[in-house]
Amino acid sequence: MTLKEKLDTHVAAYEHWATRRRYGPRGANNLNLWVLACMDERLPVDEALGIHVDTPAGHGDAHCFRNAGGIVTDDAIRSAMLTCNFFGTKEIVIVQHTQCGMLSANAQDLEKHFRDKGIDPDNVTLDPTLPELKLEKGAFAKWIGMMDDVDVTCMKTIEAFRNHPLIPKDTVISGWIWEVETRRLRAPTLDAEKRARTDVTSAPFGVQGKQPARWG
Repeated sequence: MTLKEKLDTHVAAYEHWATRRRYGPRGANNLNLWVLACMDERLPVDEALGIHVDTPAGHGDAHCFRNAGGIVTDDAIRSAMLTCNFFGTKEIVIVQHTQCGMLSANAQDLEKHFRDKGIDPDNVTLDPTLPELKLEKGAFAKWIGMMDDVDVTCMKTIEAFRNHPLIPKDTVISGWIWEVETRRLRAPTLDAEKRARTDVTSAPFGVQGKQPARWG
């Protein structure tokens, strides 16, 4: 291949990369993939999954959505619904991690923090552009989404997406735990031996009491 041919190919690939959302499902990301991950800076999505999420010019392997904990929220469902139904995505990968900050406090204590500041969590605007989006009275602590156990939360997150009516039933869905301490990826498990080298529950953080029952 001549240099001209290489440059022509590169320019064409970049043009498609830059404009791929115009093509709907025919302009999917490289791996037809949506990743839900915790926002924690110690969770390197590219390293953990062996992909290139945000590298331009021929890369862009996945749509990546990050929130506190990498858990199910209404906005996570909104983004997954769009990418799976209209942007060509065929697979969802969920990545949570050990040493997660969502293990570090009881959500009821966090709710008390706002009440002590004079803020009523039972009457708070979640989204100023959607004032009709409300929490039921007493649901604020549950909405925060703190965890008792990362592996259990990951398993329940997988099931929540598998069972959601807005996610196509043929979508491949899996969940994984990134061990911050060992820099390795593993499947979620309740096997004590496999979890022994890492902090996966709220106990080492000194949290008192169970979290509000988000999962029912």
